Amino acid sequence: MKMNSTPWQWAAIFCLAAWGGSVAAAEQTLDLTLPAQRFYAPGQSFILAANTEETAKAKDVSAAVAPAAEFDAPLLSGSNAHKYLGLGTVVLAGLTAMTASEGCEHNCPANQTRDLNSTHAKLAYATTAMAAATITSGLISHWGDFSTEDGWSDPDNLHVLLGVAGAALMAYAVQKSASQSTGQVSHAGIAELGALGMAVAIKLTW
Repeated sequence: MKMNSTPWQWAAIFCLAAWGGSVAAAEQTLDLTLPAQRFYAPGQSFILAANTEETAKAKDVSAAVAPAAEFDAPLLSGSNAHKYLGLGTVVLAGLTAMTASEGCEHNCPANQTRDLNSTHAKLAYATTAMAAATITSGLISHWGDFSTEDGWSDPDNLHVLLGVAGAALMAYAVQKSASQSTGQVSHAGIAELGALGMAVAIKLTW
């Protein structure tokens, strides 16, 4: 193919070449240094702020954390109420036994009237009522502690069995004595056995 070049074309080529050369000459020399080298000069140093004071305080705070204190049950709780009622029942049972000499227990005349309103009788009624309250409070506050899966030798299970049996024996002894107004009623042994059962029950979990 034949190409005809006019003087105007040659003039345009010459102008473009001259303009490109002047632009290249105006640019700065290519900088091949790394960015860090541009901003770092010999003799300068970087100081990292080490917050040693706050770090030390944080270490001191973590080291000074005291271990968790043992759980202390509040004074007014179901467990404490059950404990105090049980102790009160045993104390009342002892006082009831101490006042038994007021009435006639052995070798009594068949027609002798029994005093059912004596101090001994009143203490016996109070002991039975407190024993019932002890059992009720124990069932409410320690219902989950009793389980036959743990076996009958488990202290919690023995506590329940002895406590309930002891309360039942004392209640039976009081009922037996109160149901007869004359003559002789042998009930002291049953009541004492019941009180002993409750005392052992308390000792098992004290």
